[in-house]
Amino acid sequence: MTDATADAAGEDDPPPKKGSKLPLLIGLLLALLGGGGGFYAAFSGMLPFGSAAPSGGVGEHGAETAAGHGATEAHGGVQVDGQGGGHGEVGGAAEFIELPQLVASLGPVTALHHLRFTAQLEVAPVQRAEVEALMPRILDVLNTYLRALEPGDVEAQGALIRLRAQMLRRIQMVAGEDRVRDLLVTEFVLN
Repeated sequence: MTDATADAAGEDDPPPKKGSKLPLLIGLLLALLGGGGGFYAAFSGMLPFGSAAPSGGVGEHGAETAAGHGATEAHGGVQVDGQGGGHGEVGGAAEFIELPQLVASLGPVTALHHLRFTAQLEVAPVQRAEVEALMPRILDVLNTYLRALEPGDVEAQGALIRLRAQMLRRIQMVAGEDRVRDLLVTEFVLN
C-alpha cells in the first residue's frame, strides 16, 4: 500500500509548466523598434536636440539652412553660389563686434585656474551701434557668468558648446534677441 499511496500522491501534482518566451520576445522587439525610431527622429532633426537641423527651415542659430533656399547653398560659412555674404545671412550682411579679452579665476585659491576668453558678436549692420552702446552690460553679464564657473564645468566633454549657448542666451537677454545673432568664440583657454 505504501507504493500505491506514493503513486497516488505523485499523480496529484501536475508537472511544472515551461513558461512561454513570446511576451519577452515581443517586448524586446518593441524596445528595439522604439529605440531605433527615437534615434532616427533625433538624428534626422525631427526632435530639437538631434545632430542635424531640419531641412527647409531655420537652423539652430537662426541661419537659414541650405535646403530652404535652392540657389544659395552654404558651405562652411561661405556662400557657394558666389553672391557674397557669409555665415548666418538671414537678414542681410553681418558685422562682427570684437569683445575684449576676459580673464576669470576659477576654483578655490589653492588650485587657482584662470580662464582666458575672447569672442566676437555677430550682429546686423543696422544694430551695431545699439549693441556697442550696451557693451558694458554685455561684459558684466559675461564676467559674472564666467566667474561663477567651476574648473569641472569647463573641463567636461562638450563644455564649450554648452557654455557658448549659455553665454549667447545671456547676451541676447541683455541686448535683445533680435540684435545679437551669434557668439563666435575665438579663444577659450584654461591654465
